[in-house]
Amino acid sequence: MKQMVLVSGGAGYIGSHTAVELIEAGYDVVVADNLSNSDMSGVEGVRKITGVDVPFVQVDCCDKEALRRLFEQYEFGSVIHFAAFKAVGESVADPMKYYRNNLLSMMNIVDLMREFGRENIVFSSSATVYGEADELPVTEQTPRKPATSAYGNTKQMCEDILRDAVTAYEGLKGIALRYFNPIGAHPSALIGELPRGVPQNLVPFITQTAAGVRECLSVFGNDYPTPDGSCLRDYIDVVDLAKAHVVAISRMVENKNKAKYEIFNVGTGNGVSVLELVERFEKVNSLKLNYKIAPRRAGDVVAIWADTSLANEELGWRAERDLDDTLRSAWAWEKNIRGIK
Repeated sequence: MKQMVLVSGGAGYIGSHTAVELIEAGYDVVVADNLSNSDMSGVEGVRKITGVDVPFVQVDCCDKEALRRLFEQYEFGSVIHFAAFKAVGESVADPMKYYRNNLLSMMNIVDLMREFGRENIVFSSSATVYGEADELPVTEQTPRKPATSAYGNTKQMCEDILRDAVTAYEGLKGIALRYFNPIGAHPSALIGELPRGVPQNLVPFITQTAAGVRECLSVFGNDYPTPDGSCLRDYIDVVDLAKAHVVAISRMVENKNKAKYEIFNVGTGNGVSVLELVERFEKVNSLKLNYKIAPRRAGDVVAIWADTSLANEELGWRAERDLDDTLRSAWAWEKNIRGIK
């Protein structure tokens, strides 16, 4: 029997791409999402790409009884938990919203996995757990610094909840994937990043500016201690990132994990500056962007990129898509949803 995987937050950006890769790897998938920061277009895109009528349940993971009904209805053995609020700036302004949602949803998932005997969980963590690292690139052993936002803090706390749970409870295994900056879209241009309201991430802001939806792109800070003064980040293609989740699930299903709880960095290993990314987008898509330098943004670290050797060696996973191809895919997706030829 094919293993079934619950993808919480599966209507969202990374969740929808991961659902596609799971299905293409031979897994059955059920998508759960409360649609607070997404809509059904992600699920419809997954169905179109795969030709599979993926079951979808609208449920808030903070509603334990509603979530219990989902566990009763579907016999999944593994969970990939994406469902969370994720805007760094908003989390600084409204921390309680983030603590309430992100921690409670994680605890409910773990509780119900124990109750129903479901074994494997992949947690969607983040490079924000490293804060402002003393040494770069960061490895999985790099000390976690105090987070610069409530969002980053919830990622640290959820990692700790997962670590303590799998240590204490028999029959539970967990992998936390710490990812860096996911960008791009599926090559089909049928799914991609579709933020509600003003984008919080760089690439959707770039593509919306290119499409004329936004008048001007703001680059937050050009006075950082970096080669061109803008922040350095590790930009990973969302399809590469999605594939890392499939490999993590397979590792646990096949009992290849070395410990009950494991952590892996998922990035490219390259630091690229914000201004460099803007210029590469312009070059590969043959356009000019209207952008301006704006003040620094609360919660942003100066520079971070990954050492991915552990994921490369242990998971047999590595980032493969070229950055230029990724930036082309982001623009193809934006053009598709805007009806631009």
